[in-house]
Amino acid sequence: MPTSDDTAASDPALLRIDGPIATITLNRPAAFNSVDLAIAQKLEQLGAEVEGNDDIRVLVIEGEGRAFSAGGDLQTIGAAAANDTIAPVVGELLKHYHAFIETLRRMPKIVLSSVNGSAAGAGMGLAFVADLCIAADDARFTPAYAKIGVSPDGGSTVGMVGTVGTRRALQIFLAEDSFTAQQAYEWGLVARVVPAAELKAETRKFAERLAQNPPAAIGGTKSLVYQAATTPVKQQLDAEEAKIIDAMHTDEFRVAVKKFTSKGK
Repeated sequence: MPTSDDTAASDPALLRIDGPIATITLNRPAAFNSVDLAIAQKLEQLGAEVEGNDDIRVLVIEGEGRAFSAGGDLQTIGAAAANDTIAPVVGELLKHYHAFIETLRRMPKIVLSSVNGSAAGAGMGLAFVADLCIAADDARFTPAYAKIGVSPDGGSTVGMVGTVGTRRALQIFLAEDSFTAQQAYEWGLVARVVPAAELKAETRKFAERLAQNPPAAIGGTKSLVYQAATTPVKQQLDAEEAKIIDAMHTDEFRVAVKKFTSKGK
């Protein structure tokens, strides 16, 4: 069911909640879901709403129309460049958009991007800053930054480097015009590639599978996995201990362990 304030189909982004699965739809199809200030503000608001809802275990992010997202809105940015207002305009845009990205990484829920058509620039960043990505077999990923003389934003380096490593990241950002869903799969950026006509159904199936995991398992695993690369061993082991003890205090664990230990008796 849509939440009350998101029933306006003209909103730049929409939120739908169906049991433990929430879906945020980028809803500027005429502009290929490019990110302007209005969509950035809306995404920040919807991200906070999802984070604050304990019933949600999985968040799907999708794009309405023929593209996932073409990235930062170049109309807005071009106008700012012409008016010499880059710092305030882009600063304001990224303040909201980056707050949304931070929320996605922080929330103890699995974020699944579902990519159709093109994901370019910040749109590519969004696809890969999500925890997991499912893509249509005809999806294309386009770094797009270097071509216009800029460096990546929108969490593009946050999601990418941890997955592919520094050299592959430099290659992608500076030496690839675009790459296919299959290449992204081979590089570990995409979890599943599915026929375009089946993307919606397969996304649903994948989200339902992820949502079978109890909240303590999802939240604990996500935070441990993301901090592992930068945390000293002893500290990481302490965090593992704390998280597993927390999770063992849940009803889900008690039921599961009882079921397991009573097998074959």
